[in-house]
Amino acid sequence: MITTVYLVRHAEPNFYNHNDMDRELTPKGLQDCQLLLNYFSKQNIHVIYSSPYRRAIETIKATAEFHQVSIIKRDAFRERKISSNWIEDFQNFVQKQWQDFSFKLPSGESLEEVQERTIHALKCLLKERPGEQIIISSHGTAISTIVNYFYPQFGLSDFQKLKRLFPFIIRMIFDKERCLSIYLDNIFTGESNEIYSI
Repeated sequence: MITTVYLVRHAEPNFYNHNDMDRELTPKGLQDCQLLLNYFSKQNIHVIYSSPYRRAIETIKATAEFHQVSIIKRDAFRERKISSNWIEDFQNFVQKQWQDFSFKLPSGESLEEVQERTIHALKCLLKERPGEQIIISSHGTAISTIVNYFYPQFGLSDFQKLKRLFPFIIRMIFDKERCLSIYLDNIFTGESNEIYSI
């Protein structure tokens, strides 16, 4: 039974707000949510899950209202915890994490830990909602760890290409829990690029 999962990275956030949980979208981010709505208005969406973070919920709100479905919050799809403190040299930190999936700062999460929780939650949804079209509104790193699990060649350089794209859609096609293909759907250009296919 074929299940389609749309991993949606949130729209542009207000980086001046350092409260990770409560970081809102910028005016541009809110405007770009309309592009997501245009994309998903053509799909038969059955259910929407989201990270509990404000920017992820705001990103998918209009789509949820269009399809008349509730947004179900799932903590497993939250962004990784970096540290209790704001990181100045963020690029160096990102590089270290992608080079070593077990690397983390005190009180933070490794990519390995992020991947474990996101994949566990995703596999549960695939069992619970077979044959449906599922949206998961999440974050760039969390989504990238999911892609890396099914396609290990997806690494730092691929993540770097995506990190400035707000929002984006990773469309994954499953036969039960078996991933058949992965696509990057660019809502700004209308292009769909295949990342992986068996």
